[in-house]
Amino acid sequence: MSRLHQSPTTSRHWATEQVMSSKLVRCTNTSIEGCIIERTTPRLSFMRKLGESAESAASPARRRDVTWEDPLVSAALARDLSGLDYLLGIAEGRIPPPPIAALLGMSIVRVEPGQVTFGLDVGEHLYNPIGSVHGGVFCTLLDSAMGCAVHSSLDRGQAYTTLELKVNIVKALTLSTPSVAATGQVISGGRRVVTASGQITGPDGTLYAHATTTCLVFEPRPAQEKEPSGRSGENGHGR
Repeated sequence: MSRLHQSPTTSRHWATEQVMSSKLVRCTNTSIEGCIIERTTPRLSFMRKLGESAESAASPARRRDVTWEDPLVSAALARDLSGLDYLLGIAEGRIPPPPIAALLGMSIVRVEPGQVTFGLDVGEHLYNPIGSVHGGVFCTLLDSAMGCAVHSSLDRGQAYTTLELKVNIVKALTLSTPSVAATGQVISGGRRVVTASGQITGPDGTLYAHATTTCLVFEPRPAQEKEPSGRSGENGHGR
């Protein structure tokens, strides 16, 4: 078997011909030093066009304005009303809703003793990074519905707080479902502990999430008598 030996000069001419015939170069003379490599590969051209299309198709920024009223004013009213009357006042617009309701876009749509239903308009402002409503929104909506169901069963002066919350999300929620309802209902009511359940459903009855909660009830504190500011026979300045 014979072997073909090429001199450095022959190899250089062969390389020059190969580079000149390639679609990747544009040559200004016959030497390899005069060839200017151009980035004209199909992949680079495709990526450049893709970037231009993305810039031209970019959608304008969205904006959402949120307004609310002083939440402490409404909270003060809660101490002077039964839970049912307080929630009915919010549902009927006589008492301002809490800021969280305005922020998320949820509202009370039905109130009964031991059962409360919230409505939520689904929007992009509720989306997570993967293109669906954030799981925290499910938790907040269900916590509100179940907590208010507990609140609706309390007498004037009683208060409550959430001790435990368990949420199961069974279906993703997107703009294809314009609105959902979250209903909470009391399961068992005790003097100090109340349990409740809740579910989020779509207009067609599709279940998106369900949950349970345990709430601690606080009894109203008896009015405490004020202690005198000074000793008998003395005024407030100690004289």
